[in-house]
Amino acid sequence: NMSAGRPFRGCACFFTDNIFVGRFGLHVRYRDGPQLRRDHGRALRERGCRSEEQFREVLREIEAEVQRRKQLIHQSVERRAIISKCYKPKHPEVYTLQDSFLAPEFLEIVRFCTSPGADLQGLLSYLESFSDKRIYRLPVFTEEFCRAFVDELENFEQSDMPKGRPNTMNNYGVLLNELGMDEPFLTPLRERLLPITALLYPELGGACLDSHKAFVVKYSLHEDLDLSSHYDNAEVTLNVSLGKEFTEGNLYFGDFSQDPTPVPKYIEVEHVGGRGLLHRGGQIHGALPIASGERWNLIVWMRSSAIRNQLCPMCGRKPELVEAEGFGDGFTEPLAQEEVPQTVNVCAL
Repeated sequence: NMSAGRPFRGCACFFTDNIFVGRFGLHVRYRDGPQLRRDHGRALRERGCRSEEQFREVLREIEAEVQRRKQLIHQSVERRAIISKCYKPKHPEVYTLQDSFLAPEFLEIVRFCTSPGADLQGLLSYLESFSDKRIYRLPVFTEEFCRAFVDELENFEQSDMPKGRPNTMNNYGVLLNELGMDEPFLTPLRERLLPITALLYPELGGACLDSHKAFVVKYSLHEDLDLSSHYDNAEVTLNVSLGKEFTEGNLYFGDFSQDPTPVPKYIEVEHVGGRGLLHRGGQIHGALPIASGERWNLIVWMRSSAIRNQLCPMCGRKPELVEAEGFGDGFTEPLAQEEVPQTVNVCAL
């Protein structure tokens, strides 16, 4: 995967920053034990990590996560090769995006956004808006597609294929690039969304979201119940409820991470089958526990290299680029003219 001929990269902070300590519900930056104690000791104590033994357990948990991250690319490539060779899909048709999968209202919204004179006010009349946090809901998929897609995911889940965790916070779900869905399904879906995100989030590169990371998460009573407060490694996130039957489990949204307030105001948003929420990746959010049933959601983290090449959203610094696979984390190497100061050809004056 390339952006204007440039391979995608990751940021080195992936191996040190935003490491989730599950038992105490805290994201930390980690260099070594003394630094962890200095920077996060107080927050850990406040959350119940009081004994030296508990602190050592946290250190072991973090070290294991760092090692997992270092092996991630290699293991993901291996898993994808095995799945491609050995897995027999139950619904092969769902792997390639077709217009018939998309809700007629979604296609209508795209038509509006690509028409001459389309503007934000016009677009907002098609969407549900939540508070002033720039969170919007829109129809995305048909019910038939959602059923077939979840059935396919369950078939994969029940197979003996190797499976990667979607991220450090979700233990149950599927990385869609490992199923081979990036090019035939997700890239066309992201491209379909561009006219919409261009109007909703112009300052976040909504018109030039050139890569993504996509996964499906699953919540059920005996697996992941909820999701702690966090923000996404994305400029814009699409979160589509795929079903099945469930109660509770609403999403909640707080502050925008770059603009925190002393007392954040939270809002709750319900899931509606086949409908998607669009929000800024930096919007702090989480999921409340489900009370019954099973909930599957498609999450697409959409990224703009033009924006994130300036500042990594996860560490807040100029990205320190590292080799990556596929879309990496959406960063690209600078072009030659970005690196070399512009010189004037005096002969042309």
